[in-house]
Amino acid sequence: MAALATAEVCDANTGLLASGDLRVLHPGFKIYGRSRAFFGPIVTLKVFEDNVLVRELLETRGDGRVLVIDGGGSMRCALVGGNLGQIAQNMGWSGILVNGCIRDVDEINGCDIGVRALASHPLKSNKKRVGEMYVPIHIGGTLIRDGEWLYADSDGILVSKTELSI
Repeated sequence: MAALATAEVCDANTGLLASGDLRVLHPGFKIYGRSRAFFGPIVTLKVFEDNVLVRELLETRGDGRVLVIDGGGSMRCALVGGNLGQIAQNMGWSGILVNGCIRDVDEINGCDIGVRALASHPLKSNKKRVGEMYVPIHIGGTLIRDGEWLYADSDGILVSKTELSI
């Protein structure tokens, strides 16, 4: 992967930032996983304290995509753990963004993917298979659509309407 620098992407794309075609996510996400920088087309998922659909999506071929999970910002349980991190790595996902919590941090930190989440929490989620895949979601006031592109590094997270040259 080419060197990714979200700060440079922002500097080079002021017009896209002004139009809203490039958005910066709020800076509340913690960095997990071995890939400090990652990018790819977005697959959206909206769930609340239930990770059955998370597993279903991560068990499909990732092909360098990024799973963006709107977990409603819940801090009461984890939506992704070490097993799902390993599945994501094995299936070729570039990364996972969780508007919520993860667990098994040491296991996830051993995976060759990028993971961003609000925090860690030891409690696992419900298993009811409730949620919506491939729908527009809002995270921290930012609209994110299925098929857009996510770019993440140590400085932050960008969402672009289209693929950018990096």
